[in-house]
Amino acid sequence: MMNKKNASIAAGVAGLAALVLAGCAGMGAMNGPSDADAAKLAQQTMKASFVTSGIASIDRLTQDELQQLCTEYAGKEVPKEIGEKIEKAQQAAIVMPASGNLIGNWQEGEKIAQNGRGMTFTDKAGDPGGGNCYACHQIAPQEISYGNIGPSLYNYGKLRGQSPEVVAYTYKKIYNSQAFAACSNMPRFGHQKILSETQIKDLVGLLLDPQSPVNK
Repeated sequence: MMNKKNASIAAGVAGLAALVLAGCAGMGAMNGPSDADAAKLAQQTMKASFVTSGIASIDRLTQDELQQLCTEYAGKEVPKEIGEKIEKAQQAAIVMPASGNLIGNWQEGEKIAQNGRGMTFTDKAGDPGGGNCYACHQIAPQEISYGNIGPSLYNYGKLRGQSPEVVAYTYKKIYNSQAFAACSNMPRFGHQKILSETQIKDLVGLLLDPQSPVNK
């Protein structure tokens, strides 16, 4: 017998086939499906292809306003007024630590930067995840395996200093990158609760602490 998960996958495959057939039919007709209809069908097909498993909830497929806007402009330049709207809204949503202390333990920050674990169906709710920062950035020079989607962060603190403005910017950038660069590829670590307040502080420490290998 087919279990619930397999049935859902089968339904997704069937929906995808229907989408392909609809597209082919549209090519042969004067009036094919509208972009809105195609987008709706694609969304329905995607939802039919996933089921909630552990902490990986089907709710993750529901986009918030920012994600909807960024999807709309995917592969295109975001208009200035839309970009400003996104950044203003995301800045307003940033929650700063009540203590005012924004710099944590850089050694813990390095562990978080190296850790790509978290938010999968096999993880337990409440277990701390990682930032997987090296997937996109060069950070400490001892690590020779890193991505280049994002800019190099080596010598981050050495070049920028530790003024209150730099410290606050660094915390906010990690918390929600969209507050400074609309439709950025960088995850909204704090906003989406991927990382805790303490973890974000530790990453700030990694980038700014003079004793961190980042600044040596």
